[in-house]
Amino acid sequence: MLPPIDPVRGDETLPPRTSVVIIGGGIIGTTTALFLARKGIPVVLCEKGQIGAEQSGRNWGWTRVMGRDMAEIPLGLESLRWWRQMNALVGAETGFNQCGIFYLCETRKELEEQEAWLAKAREYQVDSRVIAPADLGGLLPGLAKPFAGALFTPSDGRAEPQKAAPAIARAVQNLGGTVPTNCAVRGVETTAGRISGVVTERGAIACDTVVLAGGAWSRLFTGNMAAHGVGAINLPLLKILGSVFATAPLSGLPDASVGGGVFGFRKRADGGYTIARRNASISEITPDSFRLFTQYMPSFRTSWRELRLRLGQQFLTEWRTPRQWSLDAPSPFEAVRVLDPVPHGPILEEARRALSAAFPGFAAMRETHRWGGLMDVTPDAVPVIDHIDSVPGFYIAAGFSGHGFGIGPGAGKMVADMIAGETPAVDPTPYRFNRF
Repeated sequence: MLPPIDPVRGDETLPPRTSVVIIGGGIIGTTTALFLARKGIPVVLCEKGQIGAEQSGRNWGWTRVMGRDMAEIPLGLESLRWWRQMNALVGAETGFNQCGIFYLCETRKELEEQEAWLAKAREYQVDSRVIAPADLGGLLPGLAKPFAGALFTPSDGRAEPQKAAPAIARAVQNLGGTVPTNCAVRGVETTAGRISGVVTERGAIACDTVVLAGGAWSRLFTGNMAAHGVGAINLPLLKILGSVFATAPLSGLPDASVGGGVFGFRKRADGGYTIARRNASISEITPDSFRLFTQYMPSFRTSWRELRLRLGQQFLTEWRTPRQWSLDAPSPFEAVRVLDPVPHGPILEEARRALSAAFPGFAAMRETHRWGGLMDVTPDAVPVIDHIDSVPGFYIAAGFSGHGFGIGPGAGKMVADMIAGETPAVDPTPYRFNRF
């Protein structure tokens, strides 16, 4: 179970009408709502459970550009611009710290791969640079294991996942937006083929625009829309299990966030560290794994070393979950308010051993929490941020593939600009739904 998330007092009363309804109170939904509210556009942000309680509160907390797919670098740079001013925007602490991020390379081949990424990324004027082995010790306190070098990006940073989305949601309320929690949206309503409202478990809200920012639930939501004749949306998303643990405060170790071949960590505001197994995730085999097999085959071939397939309880859970439901009856979103998967212990132990070998100071760490989170992953690991032409007024912002926390502010600003009819600061073309 993850550490306690900062609470948000949800609004009890729903307006009968608004301009935009956002489904999902994670980092994407909250930042979209924030930028809409700042434009003076009426918005209702509906969350079926608690704000930031799923992957937006369970991730590593990195806010990075380094290592991104080239398609995501502009969005990452735009997001960092907003992360740097987020505390001022929302009038609260989100934990952002421009601490820099290192990628440690054990072999010359790994370093060459990072140099190849940097050669392409220089087009975007990133400030990443290669660090020689002899310089690592002076930059990373406590490092004892030799490495072939590292890639370092000083402008990358970190924020606090358990604080950020709640702080942003409260700012939305302060700007006049409505944020009901424990309020699942069962589906959308259309008139003459375009969005005219949503149906929640507390009643209907008339609106002109809906943004689906439902993370791992987004494919299930769009599938029910199609079953009711609202668009032909086959959103390709599979779920990947990430596992994380947190420590009590430690001293004498890096302030910067660091990724090695087997571990990744960041220092938290309370002096402890959040630690995970890098370059290995559990890919749960589910019924959708077979339905989407053809679309995901290319990514399976290129990233098979990083995926560990597992057939377990998740298959039965999703097999039993209804894929269609009536809007006047309880939905699957009401049956499971918060996805709270069990973390994978063996993967965390791999990270613990490798980290202690590289930084002996971590050998004394005392674990305080561990948790799991389900990431919504697209076939190309790049999100969908787009208006769906077959359902005028309906937007999707999902499939962030484990990158959503870092690039969330830029994505939220992009969606808000698109809804307002303004030109986004980042070209939305790479995130179009029709690429699938």
